[in-house]
Amino acid sequence: MTYQDAVRTSRAPLQVPPRNRELVRFATLAANSHNTQPWIFTARGDDITIAPDFTRRCPAVDPDDHHLFVSLGCAVENLALAAAMLGWRANPTVVGDNIVVALEPAPPAGSPLAAAIPARQCTRAVFDGRPVAPDILRQLEDACREPAVSTILITERAGVSKVADYVLEGNSAQMRDKAFMRELVDWMRFNEADAVASMDGLFSRASGNPALPAWIARPLLKLAFTESGENRKYREQIDSSAGIIVLTADRSDKAHWIAIGRACQRFGLQATALGLKYAFINQPVEVATLRPQFAASLGLGERRPDIVMRFGTGPDLPKSLRRTPELVMRG
Repeated sequence: MTYQDAVRTSRAPLQVPPRNRELVRFATLAANSHNTQPWIFTARGDDITIAPDFTRRCPAVDPDDHHLFVSLGCAVENLALAAAMLGWRANPTVVGDNIVVALEPAPPAGSPLAAAIPARQCTRAVFDGRPVAPDILRQLEDACREPAVSTILITERAGVSKVADYVLEGNSAQMRDKAFMRELVDWMRFNEADAVASMDGLFSRASGNPALPAWIARPLLKLAFTESGENRKYREQIDSSAGIIVLTADRSDKAHWIAIGRACQRFGLQATALGLKYAFINQPVEVATLRPQFAASLGLGERRPDIVMRFGTGPDLPKSLRRTPELVMRG
């Protein structure tokens, strides 16, 4: 299977039978940290359970599994939207570490967000700098509406630049952290063959970088992947964006992290449906010592800033791969 074959297979239009397999396939197209795909699905009758796969956790960048549970929330949202297209209402309930999604018959209901699921991607590229119209901004904010979740929209250039300062500070701290760098490199896929072999991870071309044989790319990484170079790249990317969205929950626990994921996924799908691109810039929330300062700068007090995303008009990049439903379903 070629890389493009794998992309076409995973992102094919939604089919009616087999229902549960198709719902899981669309759920796996959700955003997730480092493209680790940290989920396990179990389907029994009209219930689909989404459980965390802790073998795919990232303890260096995500020591409390915050991003992992946000990723599960993103998958829940995709599953619910896909179920509606097939004539099922999804009723998710958080039970401990798991999310149990009970399906009940309902009139089929398509939506622009559901249609955007196969096309959505995190676009780590320079955007064109154009502002977004006020009505588009309202639609993006509305997409994030979720109980116990608040949205901070930043479009003024001074505010965007201030967030960029925190992103660069966080990026510097991470790149000086040997454990973080080892973990990041472990999830890098330097060429199409490596990406297809694992069907996960951070494929170089999906981030705008060239594909190279791993034996060449790994030694070159220390020369090309530098703190100053990455900071310049992030500054340029953020400066080229139309704005930034920060999501924060009322409480910091697994149920609220899952709620953040649902809001986050809807934002990405709404942006895609409107012809926009977006990318995560989560460094200020990932570095624990920096997070309180970033929260204070946003006026959040003791609340935790959960997710930071930039958005704007930008290019298409190669889409990341996903493991097949057979590899993530149990029972």
